[in-house]
Amino acid sequence: MPRPQLSLKARALKYLSSREHSRLELARKLSPYAQDDDDIEALLDWLQESKFLSQERFSESLVHRRSARYGNNRILSELQSHGINGEALGEVKLELTQGEAERAREVLRRKYAEPPEDAVARAKCMRFLQQRGFSHRAIQAAVKTAWSEESDDFD
Repeated sequence: MPRPQLSLKARALKYLSSREHSRLELARKLSPYAQDDDDIEALLDWLQESKFLSQERFSESLVHRRSARYGNNRILSELQSHGINGEALGEVKLELTQGEAERAREVLRRKYAEPPEDAVARAKCMRFLQQRGFSHRAIQAAVKTAWSEESDDFD
């Protein structure tokens, strides 16, 4: 006997129970299952009013998942691709900027155990951090200080 098909509301709640979603992302996931009489926008409005769907929680969740591996540029562009704009994006940017150099140092230490020996190796380290979305200022600080604090890890 086939399973009964989930309603659009049940499907949305199922998605939201597994992890936070942005409004845009949830609308994309629900659209293939919408019938002619279903109103996705009304459902999304109801989910936001009921506090099941929150752009702030989604932003915090994405930043938390990505900040240990990626830089501000990459995280902010991912937030924009999920439809997070305006004031919420400005708040996240301010929070991320404060610790970007330290995060870049940690990423660099995890990837490279030893400091670069020459300019070619240093450039390779810098390109790696740039691909991860770190700012030029954070990259410069990380390359200069990443290996000078090794004894602090064991104190």
